[in-house]
Amino acid sequence: MEKEIIYSESAPAAIGPYSQAVRVGDMLFVSGQIAADIVPNNDIVEETKKVMENLGAILAEAGFTHANIVKTTIFLKDMNDFLKVNEVYSRFFSKNFPARETVEVSRLPKDVNIEISCIASR
Repeated sequence: MEKEIIYSESAPAAIGPYSQAVRVGDMLFVSGQIAADIVPNNDIVEETKKVMENLGAILAEAGFTHANIVKTTIFLKDMNDFLKVNEVYSRFFSKNFPARETVEVSRLPKDVNIEISCIASR
């Protein structure tokens, strides 16, 4: 299968040698998204909302929605933010939540508090 590079003007451009997303067949692999344009503000609720909106912009560019997400990975600077992140994250799904793992990390690009990547499928 041929891979197609997906780019959305409505989400932050890649800050390294990677693509925002790659579509292969009916699968879409979205690179980790951060709230680069609102950093640093240390508001995990606002950052999480922006990250989920950035994911949504990339998904839309490829003809997908949050409902197509089958797997996410959440990287948190502070696991104490877990409940706040869950509250915001859950607003972007109506049912059938994707599989997911959440891990605490020591540092993220641009010193943000959260990064989320996802895999979507049709």
